[in-house]
Amino acid sequence: MSGFSPDTTRLPDRRRPTGGLLSIVIPCHNEAAVIDDTHARLTAVLATTGMDHEIVYVDDGSRDDTLGRLEGIAARDPRVTVIEFARNFGQQAAMSAGLAAARGDAIVITDADLQDPPEVIPEMVRAWRNGADVAYGRRRQRAGETAFKLVTASLYHRLFASLSPYPVPVDTGDFKLLDRAVADAVIALPEKRRYLRGLVPWAGFRHEPVWYDRHPRAAGETKYSPWKLLKLATDALILSSDAPLRLTWVAAAGLAVTGLIATTIATLTTWIGPSREQVSLAALTAIASLVATVPTVAVAIVGEYVARTYREVQGRPTWVIRRTLGRTAEARPTSRAA
Repeated sequence: MSGFSPDTTRLPDRRRPTGGLLSIVIPCHNEAAVIDDTHARLTAVLATTGMDHEIVYVDDGSRDDTLGRLEGIAARDPRVTVIEFARNFGQQAAMSAGLAAARGDAIVITDADLQDPPEVIPEMVRAWRNGADVAYGRRRQRAGETAFKLVTASLYHRLFASLSPYPVPVDTGDFKLLDRAVADAVIALPEKRRYLRGLVPWAGFRHEPVWYDRHPRAAGETKYSPWKLLKLATDALILSSDAPLRLTWVAAAGLAVTGLIATTIATLTTWIGPSREQVSLAALTAIASLVATVPTVAVAIVGEYVARTYREVQGRPTWVIRRTLGRTAEARPTSRAA
């Protein structure tokens, strides 16, 4: 039996002393239009936290001038580290790489598009100092988004929370502050395909919400198409829960009841109905269709789990780093398998 034991000591009342290092992790993909404004707002806000800080930007294979602008920021600000991926590995990989590189006593994950306002970070720091291990941003409003996306996002969050075997907060994203112990626990997890919104709650610890209003994008376009959102949602459910597999049992039970009812109706209409042959044929066709549907769905669900198991067994790294700017005296891995 194995587990993770963070090397940390907490005060009896759980409050943390002032000072320390605050890390900000920002995944970037085609954010040239906004990244300078993001850095300016961040540095202004971080000066009010009472902590030293570092900012870790992870360029996730951008095709615009994001990397060039990050190079300029790193040249001007010694507190900045820029990690350049060898290609686009995805937001989850970029956030994980940033967590692995961050050195802070507390680490904030946020996006570059300013939808999650940096001005909320001091409140997260206060919650952390008062004993929270995870201070997660919980949205009151989401400006600039369609009604369809608001409804589907709300339904998805609640579905994911209901199927998860551990408590998962709803109406949240990746905007959160993690204590060093939480970050170390998440980094130590060996999964190749990572979903941080599931991994952070899985680790446990003390979670507290910080309420805020989400803003429209300051510039640029969303990097998540409907297909990418669907893929992310599927990964989240399959990687975090066994419930989809067990749903096949529910479907089988429903099919058994439906088949029994349909068989009874078909038998009765054979004897008393005005068009016995036609009614019986329709009923039998319905039964056959239901019988074929459940095993097909079951095989598809099992296939999704098998495919993800195969990816884990392959052992390929989650990301590959082309180079790192800033803090160059420190050795940094070029890839990571977790």
